[in-house]
Amino acid sequence: MHAIEYFNSMASHPLAATAATYWRRTELSRRLALAREPQPEDARPPRAALLARELGFLAEPVRRWFYPWRPALARSPRTVMLVPGFGAHPARMRYMARQLEAAGHRVKRWGQGFNLGARAGTLDLIEARLGDIHARYGEAVHLVGWSLGGVFAREVAKRQPEKVAKVVTLGSPFSGHPRANNGWRAYHLVAGHRVEEPPVECAITVKPPVETVALWSPRDGIVHPRCAAGRRGERDRAIALRCTHMGFVRSREAIDAVLKELDAG
Repeated sequence: MHAIEYFNSMASHPLAATAATYWRRTELSRRLALAREPQPEDARPPRAALLARELGFLAEPVRRWFYPWRPALARSPRTVMLVPGFGAHPARMRYMARQLEAAGHRVKRWGQGFNLGARAGTLDLIEARLGDIHARYGEAVHLVGWSLGGVFAREVAKRQPEKVAKVVTLGSPFSGHPRANNGWRAYHLVAGHRVEEPPVECAITVKPPVETVALWSPRDGIVHPRCAAGRRGERDRAIALRCTHMGFVRSREAIDAVLKELDAG
């Protein structure tokens, strides 16, 4: 009891409070400095007009009301794990999940809540989640990753290729300059490290040893299209869509493209 009382008193000590405040201020200053770094000349992000169009996702619920859609049943139901993009919660992919389930697929979340960037144990946790799903249903899992989530999916597929049937990335920046996007400053601020210096060992341009398909769009306002499409050898196929970055998980076009990839095997 005396030890507990001592630590409680130390935690409430003015010096401890001052130290915590100092840490928060210095850490915030460090992260702000990372976010304020200049845009590299060889890293062109999407145009500002495309970025502004990303706000169109706010009208998506209205569109669904006037133009309801239910997908056709899948020829071969699959087990799918969805990995959200940076700053997104799995709830952001709920509409896609419901449509995939309506088609007959078994859809699972990645199990980590918000995606706040790469952490030392992020890939380990996804790998463990993949192992649980694989063991539960006894079949290779289709990984569908949106934006940064697609980068994570590719890396996990390299670690556990025998448990992955296919990787489908949605506007994921796995190629080109890591700052050729409109999200790297927010990433630096939230994750606390440079986007090109993740705290995990990875080679994001290297293709996983399973079929890997990249969905990309020239209308993407977050990730440069070339970074999401990739080069030959970095993915097996690249499929061009006409949606925004937010539309990759909300538009009928993008969800239909994912359904086709699941049907293909």
